[in-house]
Amino acid sequence: MGAGHGHGHGHGGLAAGSASGRHVRRLWISLGVLSVFLVLEVVVGLATSSLALLSDAGHMFTDVLGVGMALAAITAAHRTTASDSRTFGLYRAEVLAALANAVLLFGVAGWVIVEAVQRFDDAPEIPGLPLMLTAAAGLAANLVVFGLLRQGAKESLNLRGAYLEVLADTLGSVGVLLAGAVVLLFGWHWADPAVAVAIGLFVLPRTWNLARQAVRILVQAAPAHVDVAAIRSELGELPGVEDVHDVHVWTLTSGMEVGSAHLSVDAACDPAVVLSSARDLLADRHGMAHFTVQVEPPGARTRCSELSW
Repeated sequence: MGAGHGHGHGHGGLAAGSASGRHVRRLWISLGVLSVFLVLEVVVGLATSSLALLSDAGHMFTDVLGVGMALAAITAAHRTTASDSRTFGLYRAEVLAALANAVLLFGVAGWVIVEAVQRFDDAPEIPGLPLMLTAAAGLAANLVVFGLLRQGAKESLNLRGAYLEVLADTLGSVGVLLAGAVVLLFGWHWADPAVAVAIGLFVLPRTWNLARQAVRILVQAAPAHVDVAAIRSELGELPGVEDVHDVHVWTLTSGMEVGSAHLSVDAACDPAVVLSSARDLLADRHGMAHFTVQVEPPGARTRCSELSW
């Protein structure tokens, strides 16, 4: 890969920890609130045979499981230190948790839609008042958790998975309230499966987006907000740099972007100066604090070109 006259990087990205790690306390509170109301919704849903309430409980279950997986992934990532066998630790576990959340959401939404369609022809009689009271309690719980996770969802894909589940469940509780009101006032029992279908259809596109983002990270695609072409161009404009090659940028987990590049330089330049300039450019202009730069003297590029990938 070429003889290296300089090799360096900033360490701010990894030292700062992942975006998820800054919201662990809020996740624990959310887990407790959701668990209590999950039990309530399951008990009332089974007692009243309400599909809308059971579907809402299903989403509440994925909320609990999703928040639990997020916490487990964060704990594993932060307690497992980097080693020779895991040079980045277990930060990717957070992305795997987000993808698992997406799979769960797909499964629950699909089951609810199929079950609801089957009920349209023969919707069971459902008492509207218990439905509304339970949904109101669930809505209150979801709004609390929604507020707790909102900020973290902007920073972390892991938290965004749990947040999307809570958002879907919040809207589901509103839908169950509406279904309960319709049943109570008009006796239209088809409102229950109709709301269940609406919840499922709302969740699916957002779940797809979450899964797509998780897969992008797992296949090491360049982060959408990082302009790789600009990085290559600006590195090439540094004094003494003749060529830029083998530029790679990927996301380890949310808030932790890393990269590497090789710079071929002329014989007259000072490699240490080039290295320092490249490191400052990457950190200040592109927010890439953990970027490995290899500075190569004249003739070293020929060995890099031998690689087929």
